[in-house]
Amino acid sequence: MEVAQMQRAWVEYTKSLFREGFLDAQFQQLQLLQDESNPDFVAEVVSLFFEDSERLLTDLTSALEQQNIDFKKVDAHVHQFKGSSSSIGALRVKNDCITFRNVCEEQNIEGCQRCLQQLKQDYYFVKSKLEALIRLEQQIVAACGTIPMEELSS
Repeated sequence: MEVAQMQRAWVEYTKSLFREGFLDAQFQQLQLLQDESNPDFVAEVVSLFFEDSERLLTDLTSALEQQNIDFKKVDAHVHQFKGSSSSIGALRVKNDCITFRNVCEEQNIEGCQRCLQQLKQDYYFVKSKLEALIRLEQQIVAACGTIPMEELSS
């Protein structure tokens, strides 16, 4: 695939992630911070988000499997997840966390377990979408192309 084709694919794919509600304007802000001096900035931030999220999902799963659930601890994990998803613009994940925190406040065990399943589903879906986006960016850069940020605003 030629560079121009990859760039068009990147623009369309990125726009679809916004249209479908996976990402919000915060992700665009991250992208604007990436430049020649820090070409892997977004990939690095997203990678840290993945590491943090995997740990938080493990902690949440473990916390909800306890005999006596510590809802304050569950809420603290969800709050942290909400913060990290907000910081990279993972809109669906952030919204899942908002719902999860409300259910946690009610100390609804079944509701928390349903929220955890929804959170996992949306997290893994957005993770696969972001991994594909980053792979495409890497292919564009490897082909000596640039990421067409200006086309996103059109």
